[in-house]
Amino acid sequence: MDEGRLQAAFEKGTFVLRLTGDVRLTLCATLDQQVEPLARLPGLERVVIDLRQVINMDSTALGFLAKIALAVRQRIPGQPLVAVDHPDVRRMLDVMGFQKYVNIIDIPWSEPADFSDLPALESSEEELRDRILEAHRTLAAMSEYNRIEFQPLIELLESQREH
Repeated sequence: MDEGRLQAAFEKGTFVLRLTGDVRLTLCATLDQQVEPLARLPGLERVVIDLRQVINMDSTALGFLAKIALAVRQRIPGQPLVAVDHPDVRRMLDVMGFQKYVNIIDIPWSEPADFSDLPALESSEEELRDRILEAHRTLAAMSEYNRIEFQPLIELLESQREH
């Protein structure tokens, strides 16, 4: 399976985050690092999350995509665009209620010419657990389905933090 990879580009007011391959929680520190700088990026007019080359994505990574979408809601006109081709990835977005927070598209757009690779950041076990918890809390807040689905995991992770 293709290891996940993250790339980014900013051109003419449009920030594009491109994810490829099998995107797992190991890339969440990198995704998390993008949230705050993106929300403050001068000149930001549009956000595109390109998932057209994603073959699989875990719920933690989806939680951080939701966090990005929520972080830029007040900054840009309209909702972030999420481009997706793979039917399984599209189904995950639909089931988790992303259509309330982003516009899901399957058509090409004018892409920036140059993308930069975002290096995978290392996390300690505790940081990773906190990120997993944060991602699933974000997903749980998006819909009742997600809350029911992820509440047991959230409670388990919270109990592990307390010990």
